[in-house]
Amino acid sequence: MKLHKAFQIGVFLKGGHAALELVGGVGLAFVSAGTITNLIVSLVQEELKEDPHDLIANYLFTFAQQFSVKTQTFAAFYLLSHGVVKLILVAELLREKLWAYPASLVVLGVFIAYQAYRFTLTHSIGLIALSMFDLLVIILIWHEYRLVRRHLARE
Repeated sequence: MKLHKAFQIGVFLKGGHAALELVGGVGLAFVSAGTITNLIVSLVQEELKEDPHDLIANYLFTFAQQFSVKTQTFAAFYLLSHGVVKLILVAELLREKLWAYPASLVVLGVFIAYQAYRFTLTHSIGLIALSMFDLLVIILIWHEYRLVRRHLARE
């Protein structure tokens, strides 16, 4: 029963993450790259005046300078597509649709593989954390899938 509750929590968290991806994707789709660049620069400008060696502020400043329409388009597409796919899978998992369990395992596995690839390029700790969470959710989905299949076989 505790694993079922953990499964539900994990799926709800994935749904929340998917909703944030959709909001971010829509925001990126409708806000100009120049506006995003100016916003980031204005946010870090004061910090860089106080501490020119601030790691995070320098990272954000460099990111803003390299932010292009091409980057923005890719990020918007990436966030929107992932958000839509995950929300559909979350809804179907919560409705206990049998097809959604293996589909979710495959989709999350592909996301982990892509995140691992992106990690080799960016070395982002966030990607590791997200991949570890995805792996935990995969384990919970697999466990729940086995229980649901067993339950259906008994009926």
